[in-house]
Order: sequence, then structure tokens, then C-alpha cells
Amino acid sequence: MRWMTRTKHKALQMLGMAMRAGKLVTGDETVLKAVQQGKAKLVIVAGDASDNTKKKFRDKCASYKVKHVEAFDRITLGEAIGKSERVLLGVTDSGFSNSIAQSLTEPSEVEYID
Repeated sequence: MRWMTRTKHKALQMLGMAMRAGKLVTGDETVLKAVQQGKAKLVIVAGDASDNTKKKFRDKCASYKVKHVEAFDRITLGEAIGKSERVLLGVTDSGFSNSIAQSLTEPSEVEYID
């Protein structure tokens, strides 16, 4: 289970880099617009978001074929990008999107080496 912390930590670092690179949008309306315009490549919803918000973005992402993950909590997401609490993040860059999604779902073999 030790790999989990490092993997998630890598995702948080990449979210911070994406924010600094201007490849991240936050907030309900902004993320929704990015999904509808085909700009969002990945949507991250905080685990402590309301059920309504989770369902809304799960459905929107499915209909617009955008990757969607539920991860972390609002405080962790906010801290990762240097902002206050954030419930929704939309990654607008394919490279960041793929790296973040991969680090959230698959442990890399290298991380098992002590």
C-alpha cells in the first residue's frame, strides 16, 4: 500500500505544474464550459463533493467523452494548486491529463523498488 501515497503525491505535483502552466481550470461553471467546448481532457472531482455535483460531472463527462476521476478531497486539491478549497478541476492539456490519470490509476513498476 506504500506506493499509493507516492503515486497520489505525483498526481498532486502534476496538478500544481498544470496550474502554473495555465493548463487547469477550476470551479463549476468554468469546468463545465471547458467540458462542453471540448477543451477539458480530464475532470477531477473531489471525493467530498456533493452527490449532486459528482453525478452532474459524471454524466456530463460521459456524454462529452471526457475522462473523469474522483480523487482526494477539496482541501488537498486546493493546496495542490496553491488556492483555497477546490471541488472541481479541469485539465486542458493532453500531456498533463494522461500523466495525472495514469498516476491516479496505475502504480508504476519503478515505485515498487526499495
